Amino acid sequence: MEEFDLSAFNRRDFFKLLGGSSLITFFPWLYSCTKEVSEAIAGEKIRIGLIGTGSRGMYHLNNIRNIPIPQAEVVAICDDYAPHLQQAADLFPQAKQYDDYCKLLEDKNVNSVIITTPLNKHEQMAIDALDAGKHVFCEKSMALTLDGCRRIYDTYKRLDKVLYIGQQRMFDPKYLRAMEMIHSGLIGTITGMRAYWYRNNDWRRPVPSPELERRINWRLYRESSAGLVTELAAHQLQVGDWALGLRPESVMGAGDIVYWKDGREVFDNISLIYRYPNGVKMSYESIISNKFLGLEEMILGDKGTMELEKGKYYFEEAKPAPGILQLINQIEHKVLDNVSFAGPSWVPETASINKGYYVLDQVSTTSGASSVGADNDGSVELLTAFCNSAITGKKNDTLVKEAYYSSIYALLGLKAMEENSIIRFPEELSVD
Repeated sequence: MEEFDLSAFNRRDFFKLLGGSSLITFFPWLYSCTKEVSEAIAGEKIRIGLIGTGSRGMYHLNNIRNIPIPQAEVVAICDDYAPHLQQAADLFPQAKQYDDYCKLLEDKNVNSVIITTPLNKHEQMAIDALDAGKHVFCEKSMALTLDGCRRIYDTYKRLDKVLYIGQQRMFDPKYLRAMEMIHSGLIGTITGMRAYWYRNNDWRRPVPSPELERRINWRLYRESSAGLVTELAAHQLQVGDWALGLRPESVMGAGDIVYWKDGREVFDNISLIYRYPNGVKMSYESIISNKFLGLEEMILGDKGTMELEKGKYYFEEAKPAPGILQLINQIEHKVLDNVSFAGPSWVPETASINKGYYVLDQVSTTSGASSVGADNDGSVELLTAFCNSAITGKKNDTLVKEAYYSSIYALLGLKAMEENSIIRFPEELSVD
């Protein structure tokens, strides 16, 4: 089987080179991006109806128009907020306009839908769309409740339609390359994982009239959002399973409104610990009143560390310290060798100043500050893969399962924080 060298990646070549790649063995959801599939569907298009033309919906529409994605034709748009619908109409004036998603689902010209609405709308819209015979791309998280996630999953398994959830990291080249290296044993045995996402903003959007507050700022209210766990953590929690090959068995944590005391109902400061069956823990933290650290997912092994978002890895055994540091070290030992310290030595921790190595020749990163989307983060590849799958009708069970679990982990984390307790993974939610 042909080996695919992601270190030479660029977007133009990604789909072309993927055909026959050994990566398909490890990451089967990439099959829809292969050269074989692309050649088989050449010239074909799906007819998309986009539901929810707010910021994320416009992000996808702009990508479809500007990248472009030739397999996609936008034939319908829907939003019950007229200003949002108009901005989408300005971009795709030929698309039929709806203010009721049920009417869009009745449109026989639409065979696929993209759902980019508030989280509390995902469950009913996704199920209705699948039942209406449409292929579905729904933004993460899957649903606002645990039962809602399971109902969507069960509906998907019952029908013969394609379902994708917005987990773009699973199509981000630097993540794919990093995971390939982790699985090859580059950083040794995984002993810990750490993920975080820091911002410094109030997460609010301008509201033209007070009665629109909960509608526009839906992320801040519990009836429509779970806050940081479903909007941010759901992207990151999945990489723990991906790296370790295990599902967590329990979660504990704490969440509070620490800084933005402005009437919001979701936490602005959260800390979680997920425990895996082999004893490895994944810590997660998100704060939106300090942006210094940005965002990252770190996989810690006994031989090295992988930073997935930066696309960098580091070895535990750093290169020898420069001559001047060695000299300083010798002097310190002579002066301090009779002084008792808690640690075994006074040797400088040279590993901490190791600059590391990039997983790709060119790595695109983001600060994580945007609440809409970032360039080169896998979103275009994910949407392209959805188009390909919708054309072929080939379901992507692995992708759906991983998206399901990431949503479940986020909601279990929320439950642990709200109940101030250790929550074990309910066996009835397992779909393995």
